[in-house]
Amino acid sequence: MRQGTISRSLASALLPCLFALAALTGSARPAAANFRLCNNTPSHVGVAIGYKDADGWTTEGWWNLPSGTCETVLKGNLVARYYYVYAVDYDRGGEWMGQAYMCTRDKEFTIRGITNCLARGYDRTGFFEVDTGEQTAWTVQLTESGEQPAAKPLPGGNPLSTIPPAGAGAAPPAPATAPGSAK
Repeated sequence: MRQGTISRSLASALLPCLFALAALTGSARPAAANFRLCNNTPSHVGVAIGYKDADGWTTEGWWNLPSGTCETVLKGNLVARYYYVYAVDYDRGGEWMGQAYMCTRDKEFTIRGITNCLARGYDRTGFFEVDTGEQTAWTVQLTESGEQPAAKPLPGGNPLSTIPPAGAGAAPPAPATAPGSAK
């Protein structure tokens, strides 16, 4: 009889601990995975992005990145392998661009679709392609033309793309594949 009392007492004492452990285990989440852009130039930079999701093509902008800062432009796990970026150096001119044409406008925007930009009242802008290799997180480093370190994984497996600007004496990035081709 005494042995049964000890077991109930032990169970009573352990029960709250088991509930706490279950709550902690259930609430544990993996590290956040995002699409980030970093401005590693001495200038203020404006950034727009393009991507294809289950609903089709979308372009969004503008994120304004002061010198030496990073911004998460898409939160959560990446849903596509290819993303597209266009950026402009507000202070010294020049831009980071490519040959994947998408719709933009001068003010803040979210635009669905990438065709007939001009007919729909938007600008037609060349974005450069970022191949994330189907990673769940990616960071693009915008640099000046002379700074071109190779892409490499960041700690925790977050790959890094370093993109120099085009224009203003900078060499353009490698040609981008048109959106939707072989993707």
